[in-house]
Amino acid sequence: MKKRVIVWTSIFTSAVTAITTVFGFLVTNKLMYMKKKENDFILNREITSKRLDEAWFRAVNKTEQWIESKNGYSLKAIFVEPLETKNYVIICHGVTENKINSLRFVRMFERLGFNSVVYDHRRHGDSGGKTTSFGFYEKIDLQSIVEAVRDRAGDSAIIGIHGESMGAATMLLYAGSIKDDADFYISDCAFSNFEQQVTHIIKQTTPLRTGLAIRFANLFLKMRDGYTLDLISPIDVVDKIEKPVLFIHSLQDDFILPKMTEELFEQKKGPKTLKLFDIGLHAKSFNENSEMYEQVVADFLQENKLLNK
Repeated sequence: MKKRVIVWTSIFTSAVTAITTVFGFLVTNKLMYMKKKENDFILNREITSKRLDEAWFRAVNKTEQWIESKNGYSLKAIFVEPLETKNYVIICHGVTENKINSLRFVRMFERLGFNSVVYDHRRHGDSGGKTTSFGFYEKIDLQSIVEAVRDRAGDSAIIGIHGESMGAATMLLYAGSIKDDADFYISDCAFSNFEQQVTHIIKQTTPLRTGLAIRFANLFLKMRDGYTLDLISPIDVVDKIEKPVLFIHSLQDDFILPKMTEELFEQKKGPKTLKLFDIGLHAKSFNENSEMYEQVVADFLQENKLLNK
């Protein structure tokens, strides 16, 4: 009898271990190798929606540049320079997108007096990097982008950073934990805590309702990619950002909930502005409210004396 119990216990333990291992790999694969949108799909979508004017993009003064990341790979950037100015905004796209998606903001910043820099995050577009880390490694990449822009523009230039979704979280992590060296930041639909965000997605898309999945994800992410979900937490560092931050979100966003942006706004010290749009799903605030969005950005820059300098 005792021998039978030991055998069945061993079988059960082995089965649980196998299931745990498979589940851990599946969850981390979903995060690390999230399916990206095809480059042609993004380009055609932006042209069809008239958010990208092909004739303008062909004619505008621009320079493509490879920038070396401190993580050991190259990042593809485009300096879009329609204006005779040293002032730039760096635009950080969301997960599964690429630098072409960022071009929809360039014309807005041009009207506000800024040239722009768009670039591909690691593992996106033309950039190197094997995995997506939702800001953990991307914030180090952003440091290299900022340094390249500062080298090109000079110490007296006004440099801002605009981020959307993962790009916004990356920007906040960079400014709060690496270097608060931009003159302003615009955070559009960032998550405040990635562990909470993953939990929200799991509950929305699977029958799991416990923290077991998160514990497995953390264990396997640490082994496979060198970090855990709790290390991707803009809410923990946003209070270190001294420069002005504009927080934007849409109330209809059910992917990253607007309360996360409200939490970030509350935690931020010093100059800050919050705008919640009534209309727009995730990462659609600009698409659905373009004129009002531009006015909100203009007002934010004016209030912080960053226009016409």
